[in-house]
Amino acid sequence: MIVQVNTGKTIEGSAAMTDGLETLIRDRLSRFEDKLTRVEIHVTDDNAGREAGDDKQCVIEVRPTGLGPVKVTDTARSVHQATVGALGKMVTALDRTYGKLTSRKGH
Repeated sequence: MIVQVNTGKTIEGSAAMTDGLETLIRDRLSRFEDKLTRVEIHVTDDNAGREAGDDKQCVIEVRPTGLGPVKVTDTARSVHQATVGALGKMVTALDRTYGKLTSRKGH
């Protein structure tokens, strides 16, 4: 599973931050690791550094093997909170995606 972290122009993409986000993603999506070819995360600051509430946005897009891409978005006060929120949504989306493939009611 390839993990790619992208930051917006107004967010400093330090090595420590990108490594931390990559570790968080790998830990949270580890049970899907053999089913995913690529994970892309895009982190942006909608208000360019001004404090305005939930202005950090995290978009996560995964590429499941043999399926179309799955994309989720979350916003929060910090990059970490937005990433955690988006990962929660992604786990739910992947559970539903793979549950539909394996669930055969009445068969």
